[in-house]
Amino acid sequence: LPSFSFSLSSSFSVQDPPLFSSFSSCGQSPRGRPRRARCSRPVSCVQREVEILMFLSAIVMMKNRRSITVEQHIGNIFMFSKVANAILFFRLDIRMGLLYLTLCIVFLMTCKPPLYMGPEYIKYFSDKTIDEELERDKRVTWIVEFFANWSSECQSFAPIFADLSLKYNCSGLHFGKVDVGRYTDVSTRYKVSTSPLTKQLPTLILFQGGTEVMRRPQIDKKGRAVSWTFSEENVIREFNLNELYQKAKKQAKPRDEGAEEAPEGQAAAGLANGETKKDK
Repeated sequence: LPSFSFSLSSSFSVQDPPLFSSFSSCGQSPRGRPRRARCSRPVSCVQREVEILMFLSAIVMMKNRRSITVEQHIGNIFMFSKVANAILFFRLDIRMGLLYLTLCIVFLMTCKPPLYMGPEYIKYFSDKTIDEELERDKRVTWIVEFFANWSSECQSFAPIFADLSLKYNCSGLHFGKVDVGRYTDVSTRYKVSTSPLTKQLPTLILFQGGTEVMRRPQIDKKGRAVSWTFSEENVIREFNLNELYQKAKKQAKPRDEGAEEAPEGQAAAGLANGETKKDK
């Protein structure tokens, strides 16, 4: 709820309602009435507008079937409403259509979507640290998200991945992220496409012993990403997080016990040599 409130209060979300309702507001203005009055078939014009809105509403419903957060649902509604407004404005007056399109482009370039800033147990990698960190301790299992800040799918998945890290992070199971939009050589190395039309963002890869074990979404023989929904339930089920968490905790216990015994042995050796804690 706090992250949802933060996203709604951001400049990116504040500009959506005016653009959403701009055509209906303009339709009630004196400027809009004469244009509709000059239409030779006013009833058919209104019917055409209704058909456009109904068609885009159907697209929104189909698009929202894959949405997993409230932000995604609202974002899809606003996005396709802007498309509908642009079409209707161009039908009303090409100058108004160009003006509306210019406003949308200006808002898109100046108002960036908010990034998730909530609590998380995630280590962020660079192109120089990711391989080193994965190879450092092969007993540690890593779940790494390959993301890009400009991807709306990655932005929607960020709070879900953060919540998973809070629930399942332990000494034997770690969570990491790397921005492949910034580090393009990492995307090439791990075969994650970053094209604007890609369906591989985000990509989750499970590493065990420094080696990739599985990834979602999967890539078929033609190199295309298999459709997959990035919900919390799907990640837990596909990556067997409950089982991985229990195994990681069991493997961590002997290491923790050994780490506790080592200082005690060192202290005993020090006392045998005539040194005390005060001397140290």
